[in-house]
Amino acid sequence: MVAARPARTAGAAVAQAVDWRPSAPLSHLRRRAELAITVRAFFTARGVLEVETPLLAAATATDLHLASVRCRLEAPGAPGALWLQTSPELHMKRLLAAGSGAIFQLARAVRGGEAGPLHNPELTLLEWYRPGFDHHALMDEVEELLAATLGTGRAQRLSYGQLFADHLGVDAHHADSEQLAAVAGRQGLEVAGAPVEDRDTWLQLLMSGRIEPLLGRGRPTFVYDYPASQAALARLRAGEPPVAERFEVYVEGVELANGFHELADAAEQEGRFLADLAERRRRGLPEVPLDRRLLAALEHGLPDCAGVALGFDRLAMLATGASAIEEVLAFPVARA
Repeated sequence: MVAARPARTAGAAVAQAVDWRPSAPLSHLRRRAELAITVRAFFTARGVLEVETPLLAAATATDLHLASVRCRLEAPGAPGALWLQTSPELHMKRLLAAGSGAIFQLARAVRGGEAGPLHNPELTLLEWYRPGFDHHALMDEVEELLAATLGTGRAQRLSYGQLFADHLGVDAHHADSEQLAAVAGRQGLEVAGAPVEDRDTWLQLLMSGRIEPLLGRGRPTFVYDYPASQAALARLRAGEPPVAERFEVYVEGVELANGFHELADAAEQEGRFLADLAERRRRGLPEVPLDRRLLAALEHGLPDCAGVALGFDRLAMLATGASAIEEVLAFPVARA
C-alpha cells in the first residue's frame, strides 16, 4: 500500500507564491551598515551630538512638493490627527533653539507619492545642523563626509545662474515664464497643464531634465545660490539678483543632499508658511497644519546655523553601485 501524501496547506501555497525575501543582497545591507558606522564616527570625532526626534507629530512641512501622510493615533494624551514627518527638520530646529549645539540624526521619514528608482515612500535621511556655519562652510563639511564615505575627491562648485547660462543660454534669475517655457520647448520638454506663469515649474523642469544628469560626473558638484522663489527654509541674500542661501550636491547625476543657511526670523518664516498654505489651497493640495511650536522656537531664538539633509539610501546606492533604491533596502514598500 502506498502511503497517502500529506495535503498541502493553504499556508504552504501562499509561502510559495509570495516572495518574502529582502530585495537587497546581503552584501549591500552589510555595506549600508558600514556606512552608518562611518557616519557616526565622522560626527562623533567632530563633537556633533546624535539625537532622535518624533516620526509622528501634530504638524508637518508645508512645502508644496512634499506629500505628508496623515494618520490617527488612539493613545492617551495624543491628538487625534497626526502626521508622519517628511524630515526631522522642524523638531531638530526646536532642539537648536533649546541650546543643543551641533546635532545630527539618521532619521526615518515618510513621503507620500514618491516611488521610482531613486524613491521609496519610507526613507532614511542623514540630517545635521552646525551653529556658526553658513552654507559655504557646510559645503566644506559635506565634501569631507563624501570623501569619508564614498572616497570622492575635491568637489566642483557652480552657482545656479551659471549652470543655466552655460548649459541653456538663459538667465535663470531674470527670464520670465514665457521665455523659460520657450527654452523648455526647444529642449523637447513640456509639462501637461503647467501654468505658463509659474516660473519655478519651468526652472525645475529644465534643471531636472537637462542639467542634473550632467552633474557630479567624476567628482561631486555643489550647486548654490538658488532663485529667491526657491528659498524654502533658507535665508535670502539681498543683491541683484537676490538669492536663496542654499545648495544641493550631486554625485554621478544623483541629487544627494539639500542644505540651507537657515532662516531664523520667526515672522518671515510664518509668512512663507502662510504663502505655502495659500498656494496649496489654490492648487487643490491637501491642507496641513502650521507648526506653531517651531515658530515659537524661532521667536525664542534660533542660533545662526546651517543645516543639510542627505539621502542615506542614495548614499548607499552610490557606495554599492546599485541602480535602484530597492537594491539597498531590505524591504521597500512593495515588499513591506
